[in-house]
Amino acid sequence: MSTGLAYSAEFLKHRPSAAHPEKPERLQAIHTALDNEGLLDHMVNIDFGPTPVSEIQRVHTASYIDRVAASCEQGVPYIDSPDSQICRESYTVARLAVGAVLAAADAIMAKRLTNALCLVRPPGHHAEADRSMGFCLFNNVAIAAKYLLAKYNLQRILVLDWDVHHGNGTQHAFEADPSVFYASFHQSPASCYPGTGWQTEKGTGAGRGTILNMPFEPGATDDDYRTAWNQQLQPAVEVFRPDFIIVSSGYDAHRDDPLAALNLSTDGFSFLMKQTCQLANRLAQSRLLVVLEGGYNLAVLSEAVCTQTRILIEAAERAT
Repeated sequence: MSTGLAYSAEFLKHRPSAAHPEKPERLQAIHTALDNEGLLDHMVNIDFGPTPVSEIQRVHTASYIDRVAASCEQGVPYIDSPDSQICRESYTVARLAVGAVLAAADAIMAKRLTNALCLVRPPGHHAEADRSMGFCLFNNVAIAAKYLLAKYNLQRILVLDWDVHHGNGTQHAFEADPSVFYASFHQSPASCYPGTGWQTEKGTGAGRGTILNMPFEPGATDDDYRTAWNQQLQPAVEVFRPDFIIVSSGYDAHRDDPLAALNLSTDGFSFLMKQTCQLANRLAQSRLLVVLEGGYNLAVLSEAVCTQTRILIEAAERAT
């Protein structure tokens, strides 16, 4: 079994303004680093195309999808917020990003791959059902979770989010759904966008108890993350016992990232991926899908992605 890679140069066609932090150079830097490190030789390229609109409607309203399409076609500079800048190609690229994640999910379920890395943009975890937020158009991870539940009749999916910003859109998509456990490591909502992700947010109705928010004060370190993993996440996941794990993998909690104030090192990201692979191996038949979210220091982003990709490749080789 192998590690898959979902990547396309088409993702570079989503072009915010030159000063915007979520820029095409992010993916170029990652892909070049993976190539230079020889990691691409150990990965299987995943074929994919733009997803049908019906798949996006698992999470987003038809009116919102139409509004994104029309705004891009008309050349509007942003949608809903100046943070969410768009260009004429952004709608097509966002549909392609969802298609990449769903194709990777299919390949894992078909046992053609053990795990997969999706290098996609625009990112997704802030996107709400009816509006864009925080650079995100369509919620790639939330759509994938809904897709897996419906197509493969899975019972329990863990969505693990370690972007420094809380994934408000993903949480809201599943806060009343007991089949998806959403767990997030992020900077305190009192000091970081988008202002959600308090520990008191635990889900609603039948989904009560399937939201786990682990906010950190500015300056939090690798040790703080390890403590939260061991004392909060690990026990909760052992009880939930997922059939499949999806990661919203952001790298902006790194101490050198410009958009937040946490102090993770590359070793901290290594710890997160190693632990996640172990969970997937023991509880989820090694099924693990990793989807890029944030990370805006290109050198740090490339290094951390390469480090985590080595761990994915090693996990797939052990699962063979």
